[in-house]
Amino acid sequence: MIRPLRRAVRRPLSAAAVLVALSGGLAACGEDSTTATEEPAAEGESCAYPSAGTAAKEVDAPPATATETGEVTATITTSAGDVPITLDADAAPCTVNSFVSLAEQDYFTDTPCHRLTTAGIFVLQCGDPSGSGTGGPGYSFPDELTGDETYGPGTLAMANAGPDTNGSQFFMVFDDSPLDPDYTVFGSISEEGLAVVQEVADAGAEGGAPDGPPAEPVDITGVTIG
Repeated sequence: MIRPLRRAVRRPLSAAAVLVALSGGLAACGEDSTTATEEPAAEGESCAYPSAGTAAKEVDAPPATATETGEVTATITTSAGDVPITLDADAAPCTVNSFVSLAEQDYFTDTPCHRLTTAGIFVLQCGDPSGSGTGGPGYSFPDELTGDETYGPGTLAMANAGPDTNGSQFFMVFDDSPLDPDYTVFGSISEEGLAVVQEVADAGAEGGAPDGPPAEPVDITGVTIG
């Protein structure tokens, strides 16, 4: 994010702001964003999920071993419609491991998509039960990056507050987004799901601002794996 999301109307994004546009705000919860970058874990290898801040919704930490491989199908059910997604467990095993764990613990159930950006980076951001843009699951985990990441329409990626501060917040891209390759891509959105996100984007953000809560509130009512 430009900074942890507030309800105030935002100024248009500057080029400098785009560079830090998708911080998940977890550092505001006391999270240390200076953790050294770790290599992505392959299937069966260990994943680290150290404690970080106060959980916005109580959950257990994910299993310490990434067991999913290949493509994992899932559906994000929202008040705006179903968003089918495909998770890439080979490219981002620890991220997918966390997302699946949170989904199976109903962490995302009855939570808002708190941020819509319709200029500069074109994303709908979700995954914070507090709806403030600063909430997380009470743990963090390292980035899983190659340096070649791009963020075209249909990209599913993690928001963060700096290197290796991933938690629960994620974003869905609905138009080409010129972000630097600093955000772990862990899946893709189906054409059907992208149409739902685009409809939310077409309605704009509150007050006609380029960045803020969606004008038509969007709530996740559940995430189903498989």
